Amino acid sequence: MKILVVGGGGREHAIIRALKQSPQCTEIWCAPGNGGISYDATCKAIPATDVDAMVAFAKEEAFNYVVVAQDDPLALGMVDALTAVGIPAFGPDKAAARIEASKVFSKNLMKKYGIPTADYAVFDDPAKVLAYVEEKGKYPVVIKADGLALGKGVLICQDHAQAEEAVKEIMLDKKFGASGNHVVVEEFLTGPEVSVLSFCDGKTVKPMVSSMDHKRALDGDQGLNTGGMGTVAPNPYYTPEVADRCMKEIFVPTVEAMQKEGCPFKGCLYFGLMLTPDGPKVIEYNCRFGDPETQVVLPLLESDLLTVMLATTNGTLEETEVQFRDGAAACVILASGGYPLAYEKGKEITGLVNGQLPGGGATVYHAGTALQNGKLVTAGGRVLGVTATAATLPAALEAAYAASDAIHFDKLHRRSDIGARALAALKARD
Repeated sequence: MKILVVGGGGREHAIIRALKQSPQCTEIWCAPGNGGISYDATCKAIPATDVDAMVAFAKEEAFNYVVVAQDDPLALGMVDALTAVGIPAFGPDKAAARIEASKVFSKNLMKKYGIPTADYAVFDDPAKVLAYVEEKGKYPVVIKADGLALGKGVLICQDHAQAEEAVKEIMLDKKFGASGNHVVVEEFLTGPEVSVLSFCDGKTVKPMVSSMDHKRALDGDQGLNTGGMGTVAPNPYYTPEVADRCMKEIFVPTVEAMQKEGCPFKGCLYFGLMLTPDGPKVIEYNCRFGDPETQVVLPLLESDLLTVMLATTNGTLEETEVQFRDGAAACVILASGGYPLAYEKGKEITGLVNGQLPGGGATVYHAGTALQNGKLVTAGGRVLGVTATAATLPAALEAAYAASDAIHFDKLHRRSDIGARALAALKARD
């Protein structure tokens, strides 16, 4: 099969490296891709959001299957457009992608079908938001832009002044464009967070191994929110008992709810969960693989990824095996200094040969790299994800950090405590 993966970050690189292991995969392309991905796939410089150009290219090259990995093209209806020209694709159609593309849609869905989530209210008037927050008088409070905002449209406000600033940023200054026309105001939940990606074919849901993301830029979960500074899998807080409860109360009801609403979900449905004192609750849904969660989840997948993906498209997931190996995986993100705010690009990356570490022992996923005059350079905020797998989490973390020590670029920034919370949880459990 000749396959096209749409996107150009670390998640897409992880998907490509997993797909390449399939005996059915004979040729793999990525659009737009990046410098590091070009060692594993043929890259084509088409923006992921240019639906017409991407579909025309897919037809012209006669791809057998297209994996739409990024949220924006899914929300824009790329899967619908590919299906219309007879090209099968992995990912939800436009109607189902609303589960991520509209916070209002997803919150209303959970309310209607009794899926546990935080209490909330929806507004399109800035003054009414502030009146509501003041009336409730409970802080912290969470204010979310309705639409897609590169994972940055969720603001946790500690007091009324911060709530005013959040409303100004989202609704008045339109920092996230039309995504801020409506906002969701939510109660602040507490407890360990868990990410669970799952394969869905519209009827059946098969969860993948759980993971734990590290959103803050600095050690000790300090600093600004980022797209993710590292991940570990599995998440020690996600015990078999919790998994069982999530399956019954959240995963199956969500897939059934989408079916009942006439927009069955096919592809990868990401459940962002909070394990509160009242039980597991949904913080957010994503309509695609998480980034950087994919970089620890797929290395533990034992089943053939392409076979599983085709089953989600064809509606045959129930009879398709989805197996994960025992052990653990850890991913450490190497970012540009200054990320998630301003940062410089074009810094030469050393220590890699053809995009990977010569000694092996870890896999390097390229998130923001480019090739300039034959040299690999930085081209984004998150530059590389260094992933190692091992029998235990301490061993996986040790290997990931040792491997990342061998990679250098000017102003490199990484957290030194990825997995610390998970290790503490394991220790407490033992």
